Amino acid sequence: MNKPLPFTAAQARAIVAAHPTPLYLYDEAGIRGAARALQAAFAWAPSFREFFAVKATPNPHILRLLAEEGCGADCSSLPELLLAERAGISGEAVLLTSNNTPAEEFVAARRLGALINLDDVGHLEYLAHHAGLPDFISFRYNPGPLREGNAIIGRPEEAKFGVTREQLFEGYAAARAMGVRRFGLHTMIVSNELDPNSVIATAQLLFGLAAELKAKLDISIELVNLGGGIGIPYRPEDQPVDLAYVGAGVRAAYEATFGGAGLAPALAMECGRLITGPHGYLLATVRHIKRTYKQYAGLDATMANLMRPGMYGAYHHITVLGKEQEPATERYDVTGSLCENNDKFAIDRELPPLAPGDLVVIHDAGAHGHAMGFNYNGKLRSAELLLRANGETQLIRRAETVEDYFATIVWE
Repeated sequence: MNKPLPFTAAQARAIVAAHPTPLYLYDEAGIRGAARALQAAFAWAPSFREFFAVKATPNPHILRLLAEEGCGADCSSLPELLLAERAGISGEAVLLTSNNTPAEEFVAARRLGALINLDDVGHLEYLAHHAGLPDFISFRYNPGPLREGNAIIGRPEEAKFGVTREQLFEGYAAARAMGVRRFGLHTMIVSNELDPNSVIATAQLLFGLAAELKAKLDISIELVNLGGGIGIPYRPEDQPVDLAYVGAGVRAAYEATFGGAGLAPALAMECGRLITGPHGYLLATVRHIKRTYKQYAGLDATMANLMRPGMYGAYHHITVLGKEQEPATERYDVTGSLCENNDKFAIDRELPPLAPGDLVVIHDAGAHGHAMGFNYNGKLRSAELLLRANGETQLIRRAETVEDYFATIVWE
């Protein structure tokens, strides 16, 4: 079964003639379309913003085009805050979600005027001491055994993220006592979740908490952040999440909770994978075919370029350009060249007969792909290119060189 591509085999060969494989290629039209689809699903909301999860695809060119679509930036580190700033995103279009956060990140967030989402009530005093408390504070809620997580993010009660229900109420009371006047509420329970009802259940949970905070503490939540976690169809047989269904379900929960309560909080999400994941591709070339106890197709890409299969056993579809219509009569482990046996993009994958020089496309690599790259075995990070809506390609990150790899060494 094939998955569609936004480029032809001839286009791909022209690209790799100018920029040798391995390389990442992102589809601008697809990324813009994904952002618009999410926003359309929540067009009913009094205010909705997608804070794109920068960690998914941390490139200012991607952030800039998403800013043009009305997206903000969800950041989790100082470099991510600086990337957002250089992409022209600042103020309350930036969200810092803290996680064992150093003082310099809080200082940078305050300088940018970013919204700050705290992972621990103990961070209130730390933030006040190092950067000063802003007017707005959000807390990340961890519902523990009240909700189930999933395979990637784990059981909530075992996750390092967020605060308990009791801590949540204590945190808002303490923040108000310290002078905070505006409040948000956030949770992130699942990752790469294809069940649309999961997002609706999260909304029901947070809306109920917001109403309870108003009733018990007279604290009005002005921003409810439903988190990210919406999955994508990595396998050809998977179905994409029906965003219209999600939007309608969240709307029903919103109106049931806030319809007569005089509350109308803004809504936000922080999807990354949903926006860029299906619209990024890792292009690689078959280097060797090896036959021992199994048959191996060795690529010039490695787990250092895309670690999800080796780390999670994740599935990424593979297309052999020019052989899309040939029957998949061979079975391969598709590997890289790292000194690690889990350096595999696929195990026992049925593909057409492969030969050195074949150009392959690894699908759905637009999120948590290049971003999770590393330099083990001295492997160099690949280039990133953007396939513009007009069909042209733009280099948005050059490939690393050996000089880059050695740049931080202090030579005797």
